[in-house]
Amino acid sequence: MVDVGGKDVTRRLARAGGRIVMQPETLAAIRGGTARKGDVLGVARIAAIQASKRTADLIPLAHPLPLTRVHVAFDCDDVASAVSIEVTAETVARTGVEMEALTAVTAGLLTIYDMCKAADRGMRIEGVRLLEKSGGKSGRFVADA
Repeated sequence: MVDVGGKDVTRRLARAGGRIVMQPETLAAIRGGTARKGDVLGVARIAAIQASKRTADLIPLAHPLPLTRVHVAFDCDDVASAVSIEVTAETVARTGVEMEALTAVTAGLLTIYDMCKAADRGMRIEGVRLLEKSGGKSGRFVADA
């Protein structure tokens, strides 16, 4: 792992996002709460939060961080037949929370896939990326639209 002992402790934030594209019927089942495995977005929210907290266990060289907040938001897009997820992770630490936000997004999307795969194996996860980060010596980053 990289030595972060000499870095300043600062408030750090990272926001990441992605989406899963599916058949319109699958999106309707998610929205209506009629998916066979239950409340898809509720379970995906918990999976995202849990994954953010376990990032250092999954990514070999990631530092374990004391997260102060993890916010998960979903948006259903009927036109694209997709569910988007956006995760904001925050900490007060010596290193950033980009990996926690990205891991949370990925776990949330994979959970949606897992819960709906019996009905729609053609779902496609796409666009997982860092949207914003702030804090620390490198300052603020905002992704291009």
